[in-house]
Amino acid sequence: MRAVSGGVMLALVLSGCQMQLGGTGEDGPRPASSARIVERDVEAPEVFSVTEKGLWDGRPSLGGVWVAHPDVKDPERVIIRNSENGKFVIGALFRRERANPGPRLQLSSDAAEALGALAGQPVALNVVALRREEAEAPAAETAAAAPAPETAAIAAETVAATPLPPASGKPAKPAKPAKPAASPAPAAAPAATETRPARPAPALGKAYVQIGIFSVQANATRAADQLRKAGVVPTIRKGESQGKDFWRVIAGPAASKSDRAALLAKIKSLGYGDAYAVSN
Repeated sequence: MRAVSGGVMLALVLSGCQMQLGGTGEDGPRPASSARIVERDVEAPEVFSVTEKGLWDGRPSLGGVWVAHPDVKDPERVIIRNSENGKFVIGALFRRERANPGPRLQLSSDAAEALGALAGQPVALNVVALRREEAEAPAAETAAAAPAPETAAIAAETVAATPLPPASGKPAKPAKPAKPAASPAPAAAPAATETRPARPAPALGKAYVQIGIFSVQANATRAADQLRKAGVVPTIRKGESQGKDFWRVIAGPAASKSDRAALLAKIKSLGYGDAYAVSN
């Protein structure tokens, strides 16, 4: 009778242990998901937006893809659309003198080529300023980029059960308790240092100079080669907007305002009169 009763008690103890382990696994914390941040172009009509006739005078122009308008205050990055054929391109926006005759929007030769505009023939254009903003990547893209969650390890506590008596009826000798492991010696604390971190130097707001935005990579490479021969180190940055590629040619960064002014003056002396300072 004692053997049966002891077996029932052991079964209950083990059953309770399994229920406890199962509950720990189901109620355990789940790995947190992380979202990936990407940058994209967003139209900013509140900064600049016009829909007017534009004209390319037929002469070759430096600086890549750009458009000029008399109402511009500061250079901007814009999307230029040809309302007649649906073509568009990313370029720069500059200020134009009001005294010039003809349509107020003036196109560069590269912009006219990208938009399909003919020399001396006005074309309906829509020009809107662009801004860069951060946004979360789509769920499918984020899930593909996220690492697989690690499997949580479940630590089970050791359950001590009283051994059953042998068939002879003599009580079994209790097992000797294990000796506790010696605790490790505490590690020596590192010596305190009195060094203070150096303050970073203030960064220049617009440390780069943009030479132009090009819709053809070969034109961007040609402009960069011209700068390099003159002692200016250029950088070509590829971008994409609404399925179209473009290439920006910039120089810098400048360490100070005086360095930036000297860099800008040298670039303009090479024929890039529309170059201007940018942040990146």
